[in-house]
Amino acid sequence: MPFELPKLSYNYDALAPAIDAKTMEIHHTKHHKAYVDNLNAAIKGTELEGITLEEICREGSHIPAVRNNGGGHFNHSLFWEILTPGGSKEPVGKVKEAIEAYGGFEKFKTDFENAAKTRFGSGWAWLCKQNDGSLIVCSTANQDNTLMPEVGCSGTPILGLDVWEHAYYLNYQNRRPDYIEAFFSVINWDKVENLYNK
Repeated sequence: MPFELPKLSYNYDALAPAIDAKTMEIHHTKHHKAYVDNLNAAIKGTELEGITLEEICREGSHIPAVRNNGGGHFNHSLFWEILTPGGSKEPVGKVKEAIEAYGGFEKFKTDFENAAKTRFGSGWAWLCKQNDGSLIVCSTANQDNTLMPEVGCSGTPILGLDVWEHAYYLNYQNRRPDYIEAFFSVINWDKVENLYNK
């Protein structure tokens, strides 16, 4: 089966004012859909057809079209899942314990914001779980993610923030720090906890 654009569990206007409806609609129906369509075209008839999206990120990143579009599909699919109208107040469960072991919520938030603010050009900021359960914060360029080899950081992504301009420019223009701050008001910490526990 070819990959499909995932349906959102909320309406495009549900994350306002943090993320406006027009940005959400364009981001989902145009940008993400293009990654899905281009990924399907890139893997058709190859050994990558029929494997999971995670495996594609790990094993197909040496092929530019697969790296860009597989990463784009994986990254955006995760992004939509960890957003929720109104947000959750704070981390819960095991991920809360892991953030406390990291140095506490304020240290995590500062490090995550810095990773997002200082990513030159386009890319993503990540909170990732390591094999021992500890957490790291880092960023990757373009549509790379931490499942791909040799991106400068590794681990299983459990929280990601899109800092491509298409994710925020209609509402925030060049004010990326304001968009990053607003992101914290719509994080679904229950979903992040679920991803941590997988």
